[in-house]
Amino acid sequence: MSGTEDLLVEPDRLAAEIDSATPPTLLDVRWRLTGPPGRDDYAVGHLPGAVFVDLDTALCGPPGHAGRHPLPDPGALQAALRAAGVRSGHPVVVYDGGDGMAAARAWWTLRWAGHRPVRLLHGGYPAWLAAGLPTTAEVPRPAPGDVEVNPGALPVLDAAAAARLAAGEGLLLDVRAAARYRGETEPIDPVAGHVPGAVNLPAPEYVADGRFPAAEVLRERFAAAGVTEGTPVGAYCGSGVTAAQAVLALHLAGRPDAALYVGSWSNWVADPDRPVATGPTPGA
Repeated sequence: MSGTEDLLVEPDRLAAEIDSATPPTLLDVRWRLTGPPGRDDYAVGHLPGAVFVDLDTALCGPPGHAGRHPLPDPGALQAALRAAGVRSGHPVVVYDGGDGMAAARAWWTLRWAGHRPVRLLHGGYPAWLAAGLPTTAEVPRPAPGDVEVNPGALPVLDAAAAARLAAGEGLLLDVRAAARYRGETEPIDPVAGHVPGAVNLPAPEYVADGRFPAAEVLRERFAAAGVTEGTPVGAYCGSGVTAAQAVLALHLAGRPDAALYVGSWSNWVADPDRPVATGPTPGA
């Protein structure tokens, strides 16, 4: 079972840690799918000592056949994390604009890269503001870090593995909105529908406004979708950002073995020979 204290941190607790003799490294990963870049929000105000890290260019590889947010090159990721001051074995806290998606992908990426001590600020920047805690526009100059990126510390699915999981080797969760899963609409990718055999569990059913319910509630919600003990489980979304949040929720529910289909739907439909299912059921 993964302990909540190893995955999430509340604003008041984080404030005390920042004021301690050994503060964690803070990464601001605010991001939007469309609209002004997160760096603009960071420039207006951020947590004291936080360094901005761009999800699109630092934490993910360039978009293409592998998806819109593929795995980063390990060397490039290591350079970006070191520039942000990430040190081997030293705690990191990531936060975003409140929905928790970009922060969850940052959390997942660091853990996939072998950096274990990383948590997500529960509720993100809005929760920090709501707690009346200080912010600043001052940009820190962190000392270079020495983190070593060792990929593979969290399980990853490619398209073939995702297909096998959905076909009966386990359970593949599609955490996009129900209308996208059913194939009624697709605002981003060129083809609508879902991976045949995947089960739909839209993100709002297990997280609301970037905050997760208690572990027992999460277990009940995942169980209702078919997640059973001992059955392999993976998740995908449009490009592996929302699904990373699902993997975090599964960790909170006691399933640290949950796998992420990083390429997700944007990778699946890049190959026209891959089958596509539509409708409200897993499909065939």
